[in-house]
Amino acid sequence: MTRTGHDRRWSARGIAAALTMLLALLLALPAATGSAFAQVNPTTEAVREEQLMQALDRVTGRVSIPDRKAATLIQVEGQEWRAYHERTLAWIGGIAILGMLAVLAVFFLVRGRIRTEAGPSGRTIVRFRWFERFVHWLTASCFVILALSGLNVAFGKSLLLPLIGPEAFSTFSMAAKYAHNYLSFPFTLGLVLMFFIWALRNIPSRVDVTWFAQGGGIVGKAHPPAGKFNAGQKMLFWLVILVGAAIAVSGYILLFPFYGTTIAGMQTAQVVHGLLGVLLTAVILGHIYIGTLGMEGAFDAMGNGEVDLNWARQHHSLWVAEEERKATVEGKRSVPPTAVPAE
Repeated sequence: MTRTGHDRRWSARGIAAALTMLLALLLALPAATGSAFAQVNPTTEAVREEQLMQALDRVTGRVSIPDRKAATLIQVEGQEWRAYHERTLAWIGGIAILGMLAVLAVFFLVRGRIRTEAGPSGRTIVRFRWFERFVHWLTASCFVILALSGLNVAFGKSLLLPLIGPEAFSTFSMAAKYAHNYLSFPFTLGLVLMFFIWALRNIPSRVDVTWFAQGGGIVGKAHPPAGKFNAGQKMLFWLVILVGAAIAVSGYILLFPFYGTTIAGMQTAQVVHGLLGVLLTAVILGHIYIGTLGMEGAFDAMGNGEVDLNWARQHHSLWVAEEERKATVEGKRSVPPTAVPAE
């Protein structure tokens, strides 16, 4: 009995000691936890995460659905793409577009508008038929909307959103998205038609070397000979066809994702699409300038299809001579058969 009572007393003492230690641990836990959180260095943790992402190709999980791509949670290339999209592309696009506008403004102030030196002749010559003008304006109008809606993706959140507010920006961006997607089809059709209509006329020749050597009539006062399209127009034509085709193909990859491509392919397509898009937009600004403000009489070519005969002889003398030879062979007057009195 004495031994049993002794054991019971030791058991009670053990339980009391255990409870005392547990209470002490509970009281010390908040202080220890606060101390641990206070010692966490966010920069160090970020460095560890960055080192982890550099060491691993991607962070993946396990999924039970057929689409195994859904198992990829984080990939290093995705972070690099985000940095490119949010910073690099914005800088490239801003420099290209604003730089082109600045160059055009300075050029206009220095050179002024390019005039027809002989003045109006009172006679016009048909430069582009109605179908050619239709194809041009189809492609051009689609490109303008595609460019503006695409620039909204790159710059809208930082430039437009603060001006019009989130609700208006959301409505505009949704409409721009649909316009961008659906107008890509007539734009591509326009590129194909332009190629078949004008490709033969835009094959480079020796005359183009002379045109460049004399400044193309843009720089300086010389007016080098040129056919229906001068060397500058030929460069623009092939740039629009080739770069436009690359933009269209990369755009369709984005429009129909993962058809024959991977996530890496999608990211590459978006880089190509955005980069070529902003660069082509900058180039087209120069084309718009020459066709409107920069050169007297140039807009008429795609406006009503007819240009003044003196303008044509100044900028496309070889083409006018070709038309005159055709008229002579046909037994008509020396002025091309398409030349009519200006109204």
